[in-house]
Amino acid sequence: MKIQLNNIQVRAHHGCWKEEEVIGGDYRVDVWIKGAFEVSAETDDLEKTIDYVAVKELVYSEMKIRAKLIETVLVRMHTAMKLRFPNAHSVGIRLTKINAPMGHQVESVSVEMEG
Repeated sequence: MKIQLNNIQVRAHHGCWKEEEVIGGDYRVDVWIKGAFEVSAETDDLEKTIDYVAVKELVYSEMKIRAKLIETVLVRMHTAMKLRFPNAHSVGIRLTKINAPMGHQVESVSVEMEG
């Protein structure tokens, strides 16, 4: 079974430019967690599944820690998810930076990992 949180919207201050540090930018985070959650479905027990609110709060917490590279944020967030949810078989995250300052108008830049 897979649990997904889609389009978690966050404002954060990641990037190599001074302006990004000061002004910040908009980000979107998608998280999917695979595991054997059938028992939680059968028992209707939150303790046997992944708490969606805890996932969202972990995303917000990790996004507050500034980094120059979104790759750094992604790896840090992935590690934290794996530690926080040891019953997950795998955790996938896509971190998207909206309107990255690249000299041209680019809708977004994303990095993704799963494992």
